[in-house]
Amino acid sequence: MNQSNEIKLDLSLVKRLIAGQFPQWVDLPIKPVESAGTDNVIYRLGEDMTVRLPRVEWAIGQVEKEQRWLPKLASLLPLPIPSPLAMGMPADGYPWHWSVYRWVEGKNATIGRIDDPGQTATALAQFISALQRIDPTGGPPPGPHNSHRGVPLAMRDAPVRAAIANLHNTIDTQAATLAWEAALQAPEWHGSAVWLHGDLHPGNLLVKQGRLCAVIDFGTLGVGDPACDLMVAWTLLSTDTRNAFRLALPVDEATWERGRGWALSFGLIAFAYYLSTNPVLARISRHAIDEVLADYKTST
Repeated sequence: MNQSNEIKLDLSLVKRLIAGQFPQWVDLPIKPVESAGTDNVIYRLGEDMTVRLPRVEWAIGQVEKEQRWLPKLASLLPLPIPSPLAMGMPADGYPWHWSVYRWVEGKNATIGRIDDPGQTATALAQFISALQRIDPTGGPPPGPHNSHRGVPLAMRDAPVRAAIANLHNTIDTQAATLAWEAALQAPEWHGSAVWLHGDLHPGNLLVKQGRLCAVIDFGTLGVGDPACDLMVAWTLLSTDTRNAFRLALPVDEATWERGRGWALSFGLIAFAYYLSTNPVLARISRHAIDEVLADYKTST
């Protein structure tokens, strides 16, 4: 997660990129969009579009991947997802491809903005189920382009243990270690790889009028172990809604245990990294840690 090679973007650069490559939009207002995301910078273009530009090198592969796959997935999913409208080229000192998307209305899915948590749990289960049913042929396997989301859980062992060590005196590291080791005991996935969003947490889910209305940020899109997307059961949901989620998305016990492991690994790695730099992601990741540890303690 080293961001030492982060590209500095500003409004004047984005205006030059739009003017040089999409003159039909040159007169539209452009303004930055506040986001806790770390891979991309987002600007609103007019009322109906957004400009999304990678600011770190590891995110550059996401542009062409989303341009290729999101239009193919969108019609098969029960919730709106970002719709690419154009792909920009490197220019004006900016070194990478970038995207223009249709604007997706909504606010991040924090608990206080959700009127019916049970409905949200069911809607998430339906979305994941629909995504997993889509033919994964040709889809990108886990790799650097999606932060290796969907790999066997054991491949995350070293960074998880490093995160636990870095969080000494901040969390219950003994409980975290026991919960992580329990997740590693779950049998690996030997079925077919399925489509994954890869990063389902409140920052990538939108609500409108109290209801889940869209899923955004498919930078970690890929095909792999379905357990990865189950992490939303702990990154967003609580005990009661987690049960509703599981009932609406029947999974075997091993996949559920790996899903809990994915949530814990996401929480630990992100919390250790963002604790002092990104309060939004630190809060989301701490929620995931707390929910996993509470869940683990009641199940043992």
